Formats: sequence, structure tokens, C-alpha cells
Amino acid sequence: MAFDARLETLKRKHHEMSEAVETAQRAPGSDDLQVATMKKEKLRLKEEITRLSS
Repeated sequence: MAFDARLETLKRKHHEMSEAVETAQRAPGSDDLQVATMKKEKLRLKEEITRLSS
């Protein structure tokens, strides 16, 4: 059960990060460094989800 909860938490965080990246990219004068950092975190989450799902 804890494994499923962890996976769902990661998926939720990935989805939230995806929305945050999209919002930041649409914002005028968005900080490119901050967007890049958020994208890296999103990728890290996806990689962990993939690793746990395998």
C-alpha cells in the first residue's frame, strides 16, 4: 500500500509541476532560470515514476 501511495504522490507532484511550468512560461518577464529549474525537477519526478513503475 505504501508503494502505491508513493507512486500516486509522485504523479500528483509531476502534474502540479507541469502546470507550474506552463504558467511560468506564459507569464510576461518570467525567470528563465526558475523555469529551467522547475523543468529539471519535473524530469526528476518523471524518471522516479518510471523507475518505480518498472
